[in-house]
Amino acid sequence: MPSLSSLALSSSASSSSPGNALDIVGDDLKVELPSGEHVRFAHLDYAASAPCARAAADAVQDLLPRYGSVHRGTGVRSSASTIAYELARDVVAEFAGARPGDTVIFTRNTTDALNLLARALPPGTTTVQFDGEHHANLLPWPNPLRLPTPSSPAEAVASLQRALETLTGPAVFTVTGAGNVTGEVWPVRELADVAHAYGVRVIVDAAQLAPHGPARLDDLGADWIAFSGHKLYAPFGAGVLAGRADWLDAADPYLAGGGASAAVGDRPGDLTWATGAARHEGGTPNLLGAVALAAVCEALMGAGPAVHQHEQVLLARLREGLAGVPGAVEVSVFGPDHPRVGIVSLALPGRDPAVVARRLGREHGVGVRAGQFCAHPLVRRLTGADQAGACGDGTTGLLRISFGLGSAAEDVDRAVEGLRRILGT
Repeated sequence: MPSLSSLALSSSASSSSPGNALDIVGDDLKVELPSGEHVRFAHLDYAASAPCARAAADAVQDLLPRYGSVHRGTGVRSSASTIAYELARDVVAEFAGARPGDTVIFTRNTTDALNLLARALPPGTTTVQFDGEHHANLLPWPNPLRLPTPSSPAEAVASLQRALETLTGPAVFTVTGAGNVTGEVWPVRELADVAHAYGVRVIVDAAQLAPHGPARLDDLGADWIAFSGHKLYAPFGAGVLAGRADWLDAADPYLAGGGASAAVGDRPGDLTWATGAARHEGGTPNLLGAVALAAVCEALMGAGPAVHQHEQVLLARLREGLAGVPGAVEVSVFGPDHPRVGIVSLALPGRDPAVVARRLGREHGVGVRAGQFCAHPLVRRLTGADQAGACGDGTTGLLRISFGLGSAAEDVDRAVEGLRRILGT
């Protein structure tokens, strides 16, 4: 089965170099095995950081000769850069399903975006969350009300409703779109409908959802959505917070400084802050990161369902292969039949996942991830770990296999065969 890069996807993001917009830069990277054989590196750690798509690299290369200060100057460089930056915002807004009146703020990553929003919540707001969230969506929030991670979507909806029935005062609900540990897709729309019935706004961490399929405010019923460029094939240091503008316009700037200030008087405190996205984009913005991210968003929108279909074929192949590997136990929150994106995590009873991961890389040219994936409470629950962080059998964490645009059947087959050989010794 070919990788997605062979599906002739194209985009207007690049006119300066050949190749498909969703090709992966460095897809032909080779590594040497102990036998002396050189093989194509099978990068299966997309959930941590995805490789760079051609669209992102070409967009940056195309803009560099005209790179200048955004919103600051009148010369050709500044003018071109300002136009490129705001066009990037428009493209990302379309990708995120932004509605009239919504704002799109460029941040550093999902963690940065969620911390920004956490600081903008009205005083006294309670944040309702499940305790299996990634730390980026678990730790920043004031006044957290943590609910136990449910065992089914129906239980998630019922648990949220019970919590909101007894809650008084302003509140928000924040939830992942797709889990970074198991890849399972959460019932965001159903949860959002419950939250909105109680007047509670909804925040979606879409870091793992956006690279694998639609992650739109309008479809999810979310008030805000956050995601990262480095997980979306644009590793140039940009992230996004998109959603309702009212609380963001009312909050103090996330970064006080140039750009965030509209007017500054002679005395301390004599100032007027900007409104809109500029209020929270203090300092010189990451133009290249924004443009790269927008180029990938444009290419993914043009690709349609091909991305999701490709990954689901690979996912089925991987899970079928892993079912025949003794000593590898797939973990899940909602059960093995629940829909998921291209992420699978394995418990390896009696084995240290970090050792197995290193051997996969060294002996088989396969890059995966081992550990607790910045979701310690959830991984402890899935592995039966104690509160110190070690799993019940003395090992630590899980082994995670994740894939995306540049992945091919040969990659997952080599990972399965490598695990079979390592766990059989």
